[in-house]
Amino acid sequence: MTKLRFSHCAVFAITGLLAAASWAALPLKVGDQDVPSLAPLVSEVSPAVVNIATQGTREAQPNPLMQDPFFRRFFGVPEQRQQRPVRSAGSGVIIDAAKGYIITNHHVVENADKIEVTLIDDRVLEATIIGSDPGTDIAVLQVTETKNLTSMALGNSERLQVGDFVLAIGNPFGLQHTVTSGIVSALGRQGISRDGYEDFIQTDASINPGNSGGALVNLSGELIGVNSAIFSNSGGNIGIGFAIPVNIAKSIMAQLIEFGEVRRGLLGVRISDFNADTAEAYGMDADVEGALVEEVTVDSAAEAAGIQAGDVITKVDGETIGSANDLRTTIGLRRSGDQVKVEALRDGNSKRFTATLTELSSTVQISAEDIHPALAGAEIVDFSEEIPGLGNGGVRIDGVQPGSPAAMRGLEEGDLIVTVNRVRVRSTEELKTRADGQDVLIVGIRRGSRNLLLQVR
Repeated sequence: MTKLRFSHCAVFAITGLLAAASWAALPLKVGDQDVPSLAPLVSEVSPAVVNIATQGTREAQPNPLMQDPFFRRFFGVPEQRQQRPVRSAGSGVIIDAAKGYIITNHHVVENADKIEVTLIDDRVLEATIIGSDPGTDIAVLQVTETKNLTSMALGNSERLQVGDFVLAIGNPFGLQHTVTSGIVSALGRQGISRDGYEDFIQTDASINPGNSGGALVNLSGELIGVNSAIFSNSGGNIGIGFAIPVNIAKSIMAQLIEFGEVRRGLLGVRISDFNADTAEAYGMDADVEGALVEEVTVDSAAEAAGIQAGDVITKVDGETIGSANDLRTTIGLRRSGDQVKVEALRDGNSKRFTATLTELSSTVQISAEDIHPALAGAEIVDFSEEIPGLGNGGVRIDGVQPGSPAAMRGLEEGDLIVTVNRVRVRSTEELKTRADGQDVLIVGIRRGSRNLLLQVR
């Protein structure tokens, strides 16, 4: 079965093409002949690519017997959280040499207690996390020793075209500063990470485990993507790799440096795809595509702007919206407080709205035990982000104590509670209201891309 893997993690000698790539294709002498080469380009940009090694701990999965309260009571097993050490490796790119800022993937530094950065000259520097965003898989690190660092220029990923030549530079399988080449195979790829914000560059430049967070470079020596994932059934490269466009990375990076987090904008709508089948039911042309507004949240940016259920959003700031995921990504990559121009169809007529995005954030943790005894041991918070197919809001499980009632009933860290007894819940307050006085709860869970039902007593 073919799997998408997030890795901790030949340019042909076409003289005319390479000659058009500025200084990147300076010829090398082989005997009496000039031979086009990418060596000058590689020599220029490689010092900006670093190897990242992390150490940390992660909660280990306990023996199922240890989760049984009767077993624990009989044998007197104490309550304890089991931690196991974890190590990972990846790549990063220096994007500000003066301040020591390095961009990489969130999954490279997730759970890291210690981070070491190895430069091309074999210097090893300690780094700290400035901020990390799982939604886009972008993280920013900083090193304090900035002497003789080299940064990479940032390009414009909006100018990319399918067929453009690119280089991937990183540390696959620990082989530092490995350079591979290929082309841009496709743009705007989605469906790679269901719960993320996606607009991936697809490339056939070889990307393997250890390349994550490394550079995708154009022939002008500019960073145009951050390598993030591969599509593989073996864990190795099969010519399908994905990089986060640098324009997305720049926006996220700026917020992480300024705030230490991403203050993501929220429109406040529940949406679904508007396609040919839906268009027929609405009496519209079959070629109309967009995001169908199924519900508008009370006191949201959408409601204030005048957007209504039944509207079909087709553009945001002039950018075409072809699906619900397009709208989710487009809004999710903007800051709270940003104004967006929304174009929509209502009863076949064009409408225009201006919406000021509100902030998408989680609230403070409250006691799950106060909501229902069967949830004791779970750490829960309000979750206000949009959930694909369900709109915004839910209750997120931030942690589950091993051996607790919540663990015994199958709840896991990262679960999103979205329904209780078949009623949609969007906050801890709604969860508490629906659970009040109920001995048995049928809890609807979104776990990654799966929907589950758990019965708790």
